[in-house]
Amino acid sequence: MASAIRMFARNMSSTANGIKHVTVIGGGLMGSGIAQVAATSGYNVTLVEVNSGLLENAQKNIKKSLERVAKKQFKDNDAGQKKFVDEVSQRIIGSVDVKSTIKSTDLVIEAIIENIKIKHELFSSIDSLAPAHTIFASNTSSLSIAEIASVTQRKDRFGGLHFFNPVPVMKLLEIIRTADTSEQTYNAMKSFGESIGKACITCKDTPGFVVNRLLVPYMAEAVRLLERGDASARDIDTAMKLGAGYPMGPLELADYVGLDTTHHILKGWNEKFPDEPLFKVNPMLEKLVSEGKYGVKSGEGFYSYKK
Repeated sequence: MASAIRMFARNMSSTANGIKHVTVIGGGLMGSGIAQVAATSGYNVTLVEVNSGLLENAQKNIKKSLERVAKKQFKDNDAGQKKFVDEVSQRIIGSVDVKSTIKSTDLVIEAIIENIKIKHELFSSIDSLAPAHTIFASNTSSLSIAEIASVTQRKDRFGGLHFFNPVPVMKLLEIIRTADTSEQTYNAMKSFGESIGKACITCKDTPGFVVNRLLVPYMAEAVRLLERGDASARDIDTAMKLGAGYPMGPLELADYVGLDTTHHILKGWNEKFPDEPLFKVNPMLEKLVSEGKYGVKSGEGFYSYKK
């Protein structure tokens, strides 16, 4: 009964914000997670990828994630688990044709590579095809929303919806509004975020928004500490875990996020804001990335993860 009430409330919310059909472009970890939480909350979702192989892989990952959720929610109820997975899966349609998909959507969430040129190519190609009311949003974690929106004719219907990985688990959603984002668009994005169970915060279109604007310089300063020989990597991480109550130390976190990702963000910010000392790229970080040591995903970063 409680589950049915929550679903009813979410459906009422989708009516209020005018969003019924969501298109997620990009089926990686972020995109598939966004598609999953939207479908779980009652929205009809189309997940777009560039080819059928990537799309099939994304759909498999979503199903595995849904099965994990179902086991927690329904425990020993096998029938309940199957019903949950089947119902949510049926609300997610896969597509490799973004241009035809875009013609019948209310909200587009882009979750592709962090490259401004590629994002510009995408949005400029679909802008004239989407209905006039359709809201465009980017899940970028480091690029300017206004700069991404600049190639479209719907700057008032463009904003940022920055989710966190893993999307089904992390509660936070950063809603970014530019100087052009209309109040109606902002309210619709906020209503959508709340309807999928996220705790929403609002931020201006600043570098890294709130979380990454604080987190990336924090990790970079930890690298500088290590670079100067002020303390060992283990002692730096232990200090922040036991002294500040953080669940993970800054160098452990950098390894988890990906040293290549952290380096890419810092490099981009440094190019745009060369006078900001917090955005300077560390020689140690550059060296590790040049050696292919990206952290957890490559098996080595500040720590070794090889068996």
